[in-house]
Amino acid sequence: MIKRTHLHPSDLHGLSRLAIEATVGVTDLAEAMHHSRAPRSLDRPAHGLTRGITGLVYRGVRGVTRLAGGGIDAVLGRLVPMIGERGSSPEREAVLAALNGVLGDHLVASNNPLAISMRLRRDGQPLELEREALSAAFPQAGGKLLVLAHGLCMNDLQWDRQGQVAALARDFGFTPVYLHYNSGLHVSTNGHAFADMIESLLEHWPVPLEALVIIGHSMGGLVARSACHYASAAGREWPRRLDKLVFLGTPHHGAPLERGGNWVDFMLGASPYTAPFARLGKIRSAGITDLRHGNLLDEDWEGRDRFERPCVMPRPVPLPQGVACYAIAATTGKKPGDLKDRLLGDGIVPVESALGRHPDPSLALSIPESRQWIAYGLSHVELLGHPDVYRQIRQWLDPGPTAYRKKAQTSQPKRPPERCLTA
Repeated sequence: MIKRTHLHPSDLHGLSRLAIEATVGVTDLAEAMHHSRAPRSLDRPAHGLTRGITGLVYRGVRGVTRLAGGGIDAVLGRLVPMIGERGSSPEREAVLAALNGVLGDHLVASNNPLAISMRLRRDGQPLELEREALSAAFPQAGGKLLVLAHGLCMNDLQWDRQGQVAALARDFGFTPVYLHYNSGLHVSTNGHAFADMIESLLEHWPVPLEALVIIGHSMGGLVARSACHYASAAGREWPRRLDKLVFLGTPHHGAPLERGGNWVDFMLGASPYTAPFARLGKIRSAGITDLRHGNLLDEDWEGRDRFERPCVMPRPVPLPQGVACYAIAATTGKKPGDLKDRLLGDGIVPVESALGRHPDPSLALSIPESRQWIAYGLSHVELLGHPDVYRQIRQWLDPGPTAYRKKAQTSQPKRPPERCLTA
């Protein structure tokens, strides 16, 4: 269980590093603004450092900050192993998840102890992917595995707020396992790691596997699709054992908020007066920029400036073959076609993107309409705990008279997707 400890020694170590980096970054920003000269038109600003006394001041600020920071870093680096780590708390886990979502790639690149390492967890505790350890962690392990992948800036503890996952486990005999990962990294980076982790989980699972189901919320659905792609390409066994894949508010074709952020970067960079501020927008993580168009592969970002315009569209990735895929979308609108439904979707992901629909047939995921479902009056985060959402998932997970081992995905008759209207 998660203990109520709000701050670890390593947190102080990591936060001190961020404070030092932030001070140096603000100094760089101030100097860039000082260095900019008024142009006759909106051309590119002059680049470089200030000179003379002004430049000496800026270099002095950087030097003192780094010198002081180096001392703090050295002291805390030695202090953390001596004090040791204690338990965590839901509040601390939530803050770390949000911080990693926004700055996770930077935390990894700077070797900051605040960076989250991918683990499979249960009750907030990491699982050792070894048969004896799994047998001890799951003394009543069943043959049906349910793996849940959270979204951007979130963590595994935020899944079961209303006890819905526990109800799925109880009613259908699933054993739930939760993915915990740094959502600020590229989706494909997490996809590679997730693919390896599921393979190891299945290899050491203490009882014979009967069924494997993955549910991904938001970015978690993209990470699951990326993992399926790379696992299949590597000849892994688990994609052939995967029965069902459920997406909750997954931005298969991207999220408008990130595309809007990219336009802001472009407009700020167009003028020497505002160009220094474009650096602030570029603080956001690789995971966030992957949501612009739903990147899944390394090729979608390798060797490219992820803030450039025009954006390079990602390579189409079909859904995994032989796997029954389902999609749930939410909209804050109360009825089809009202203003909120058309403009806001669930507040982050449009309905069409969440359902995998696209006007270009080569990009459309072609999820059968009988496997689509729309919840009205819900926001993106509310998908995690609303009883109507889990009621629909229950219908999809219930095998009924058919076995989970049916691997052929047959075409479904066309009919309007079922919809939920919440109060």
